[in-house]
Amino acid sequence: MNNSNTGAGEPTKKRLTTSAMIASIAAEGQATRAAPFGHALAALAEQRADIVGLSADLSKYTDLHIFAKAHPERFYQMGMAEQLLMSAAAGMAREGFVPFATTYAVFASRRAYDFICMAIAVENLMIVDPCDAVEIEQAVPAIAAHQGPVYMRLLRGNVPVVLDEYGYTFEIGKAKTLRTGRDVLIISTGLMTMRSLDAAKTLQADGVDVAVLHVPTIKPLDEHTILAEARQSGRLVVTAENSSIIGGLGEAVAGLLLRNGVTPTFRQIALPDAFLDAGALPTLHDRYGISTEAVCAQIKAWL
Repeated sequence: MNNSNTGAGEPTKKRLTTSAMIASIAAEGQATRAAPFGHALAALAEQRADIVGLSADLSKYTDLHIFAKAHPERFYQMGMAEQLLMSAAAGMAREGFVPFATTYAVFASRRAYDFICMAIAVENLMIVDPCDAVEIEQAVPAIAAHQGPVYMRLLRGNVPVVLDEYGYTFEIGKAKTLRTGRDVLIISTGLMTMRSLDAAKTLQADGVDVAVLHVPTIKPLDEHTILAEARQSGRLVVTAENSSIIGGLGEAVAGLLLRNGVTPTFRQIALPDAFLDAGALPTLHDRYGISTEAVCAQIKAWL
């Protein structure tokens, strides 16, 4: 729609819309990279002939269209049938290929759970929750080199670039301390590491010194590093994740601490155990307490 006059003499209004299918969590003016997963996988496939890509009619929205364009002979469109997507990927892996199967998490969990369980997860599924574009790009070759199945939770749209200023290198099963602090330790994963770093900078201005420990792999969990950081006395320990408060990083860390007799003051930042609303990401992050402002407010209330 343009701004030309209508027959009634009134100018039409230009509609600005953002598709939720490719919504980005990047703040205005933040450095980003477009489709880091797709570009990283296409580049890796130039070096490895065993890399194949599969999609369930969502290649445009999972960055796999980049791979499909570069390597059409190694791209498989399975249609809206996630159970076939998972079963075909498992079969290809058993034949010596390294398949990357992409879909939305809700479809994989609802439509394909039994196939994932029986054909894939029986081999001990690894779970990766990357923070930003830098980590996604680093994780792709590490996943391809790993002997066993991996689930990686991706960020869509233009993905923020954050970890480059921390000299970060992704390693499977390794948590990394991104900043130190005497008052609070945030143990975070995925995009909540981004939020935690921003919150730490904001809280610093209020005299609150916040350390951030990034945990990129929920399974395997870096128990040694988490325990070493949590044992430092006098700090509030907070877990932060873009997942349900039940069954995620927070409960994994809580169980680890209790089993080892480590008992700091402990709190969780996570999504409520409920069916949540859909909508614009900034609005939802504020509503459910995982925006930078919400993280700051929560930590201040707990201190």
